[in-house]
Amino acid sequence: MKRTLLEAFAIIAIGAMAALAANALSPRGLRLTRDYFPAPTPRMAAPGSNAPADSLAALAARLAGHGLKLADTNRVLQAQNDPRRATGQVLIIDARDDQHYQTGHLPGAVQFDYYRPEAFLPQLIPALQLAREIIIYCNGGDCEDSELAAVMLREFAPNARDAVYVYAGGYAEWSSHGYPLEKGAAK
Repeated sequence: MKRTLLEAFAIIAIGAMAALAANALSPRGLRLTRDYFPAPTPRMAAPGSNAPADSLAALAARLAGHGLKLADTNRVLQAQNDPRRATGQVLIIDARDDQHYQTGHLPGAVQFDYYRPEAFLPQLIPALQLAREIIIYCNGGDCEDSELAAVMLREFAPNARDAVYVYAGGYAEWSSHGYPLEKGAAK
């Protein structure tokens, strides 16, 4: 019995060392010191709202701390009309759940539900690796899903690491301006 337990422990220890070594050598290995579930921070008011300028500055500074940029409606409009969208170099991502996404989303936006990444990452990772600019949005206002998703997805976008934007106004601001929306799956 004692010998069997020692053998089992040895197998587990060797397996753990092999797994850690493979993770360390892999270019896609997990960083074991990274916080994959950061604590949510209070959301500042969205651009275009009646929020004081210092609230937007605080939001921009917080995003910059994660290596992200703040996008306003004009930046999103530019991305919508950018010819690089046709080749996948400009990517717009909706960070809302299925129900909200199916009801309406920005034209051409692909869905990524931060709370169910396993359902979206297999299809999204190749697009992220091709992208040179990424804009991520959620409902806007106090919704922080776009920021959380941007922090996670930035790791999969080597060509866009310095061009990941969070559209803080989100769906609410976009639709309040009467800009076009799509329903159902992205076209």
